[in-house]
Amino acid sequence: MVDEVRIQGLGVIDEAVLDLSPGFNVVTGETGAGKTMVVTSLGLLFGGRADPQRVRPGADRATIEGRIVVDPGGRVVERVEEAGGELDDGALIVTRSVSAEGRSRAFLGGRSVPVSLLINLADDLVAVHGQSDQQRLLQTARQRAALDRYAGGSLTKPMRAYTKTYQRHRKVAALLEEITTRARERAQEAEMLRFGLEEIEKADPREGEDVELAAEEERLGHADALRGAADTAHEALLGDPAAAFEAANVTGLLGQARNALDAVREHDPELAALADRLAEAGYLISDVGTDLAAYAESVDADPARLAVVQERRAELTALTRKYGESLAEVLEWSRRSAARLTELEGDDDRIEELTAEHAELTERLAAEAAELTAVRTRAAERFSAAVTDELTALAMPHARVEVTVTAAGDYGPHGVDEVEVRLAPHPGSRPLPLHKGASGGELSRVMLAIEVVFAGADPVPTFVFDEVDAGVGGKAAVEIGRRLARLARNAQVIVVTHLPQVAAFADQHLLVEKSDDGTVTSSGVTALDREGRVRELSRMLAGLEDSELGRAHAEELLAMAADER
Repeated sequence: MVDEVRIQGLGVIDEAVLDLSPGFNVVTGETGAGKTMVVTSLGLLFGGRADPQRVRPGADRATIEGRIVVDPGGRVVERVEEAGGELDDGALIVTRSVSAEGRSRAFLGGRSVPVSLLINLADDLVAVHGQSDQQRLLQTARQRAALDRYAGGSLTKPMRAYTKTYQRHRKVAALLEEITTRARERAQEAEMLRFGLEEIEKADPREGEDVELAAEEERLGHADALRGAADTAHEALLGDPAAAFEAANVTGLLGQARNALDAVREHDPELAALADRLAEAGYLISDVGTDLAAYAESVDADPARLAVVQERRAELTALTRKYGESLAEVLEWSRRSAARLTELEGDDDRIEELTAEHAELTERLAAEAAELTAVRTRAAERFSAAVTDELTALAMPHARVEVTVTAAGDYGPHGVDEVEVRLAPHPGSRPLPLHKGASGGELSRVMLAIEVVFAGADPVPTFVFDEVDAGVGGKAAVEIGRRLARLARNAQVIVVTHLPQVAAFADQHLLVEKSDDGTVTSSGVTALDREGRVRELSRMLAGLEDSELGRAHAEELLAMAADER
């Protein structure tokens, strides 16, 4: 609900604060005092059109700030958090400003947001019914959604069944369309996969083979150098037995060092330990030398084998250029492509299966959509009668409301039905859509009747009505007040009215007063106590705040309204 609204520089209002309460809030005041600006401010707060002509003369901009209490676990809070906004002690702060040049800015929870976000949030926060405002229930989608909620539990089960069938029907239709309309592309894809798989199968690569071949090519390509290096190292370690004279080598030098230490090792254990380490080094060098000799014998310059290795590597490289960065990726492509090819080659069988399922789902969808239409039609009849009865008590005794449920022909997420609320304001007149069949005052009363009937079925926290009492007086005005009070049992209601019979039913009475210093008119808003309400109702009844007759009548109205509430 809307807890507080601060208005600055809007129309005749210089600065005002509306402290609103739960239940029924009424706004009254003399003509020209700025009552309509209250509705205008709420409209702007929830994304209404920014009109620079509404900015108070002499002001740079008009600013409206609203404090709205929201459900902490509801969808509104999720949308606010997605936009980067935050709640202030459990309340949402919404700000809208309009400059005299026509520039508009919006803030939600302390974060600048596009005005479109305010419009989207408004659907869950407020319903504004005024002469120049966009009415929620004039939208056909809203009328359909509201009728569905009015239908209640009778629609829940068939809607659940229809939704499940509809979603599967869409999926099957999409698959079938993809397979049939892209038959040529799928055939080309299958041919490409088949060619690639045959090429890989012919090469028959083995995982890790590319790494092994690269190492072998490197060894075969440098066989002479590798063998020469091994021979040279062998001679340095062990010497060359075929040499004419013995050259110095590591083994011989280690032997000399060891012999020198062995001759005196018994005199010092530390030196004996060093002699043992020299002996170990000698054994290690001897082993390495033996291994080098064996390695040199094993290295063979084999040009034929090198050519085979290089040819095989070229074959594998051709595969990696086409199917992956490495041989492992080529093999993975082969596995995926084999699965995809199996799927593509089964198209004919798949088409037959999907066609049969699509036909069965279409038949089921038609039956379930027809059931939705039947449920909605019965609900529409009940709704039409209920709203027509409400209008009779709202000084429109000859008006008739009809809710038409028409099959649109295309299956949608909610069925095939288009729902439209129509009004015949006079006997013999043809029912027309609401925006064509009612004047401004009539439309407000129709909206009030609809909201009263829909209360609980199309819930919204706050309802705003402007000029709902246009052209009404006497008993009909009392009935309007009574119905607004009834609506206020489940939601916050804010009403701008000229009628004391309506104002008497309010839980909170706000008075818009104007002051005139001779040049500029400014308006402020005051919350009235009991005595203030009597004076204001007396003014509205008799034109005089202190008329004894007016005060008595005002007291009588307040007492009557209190008894009925």
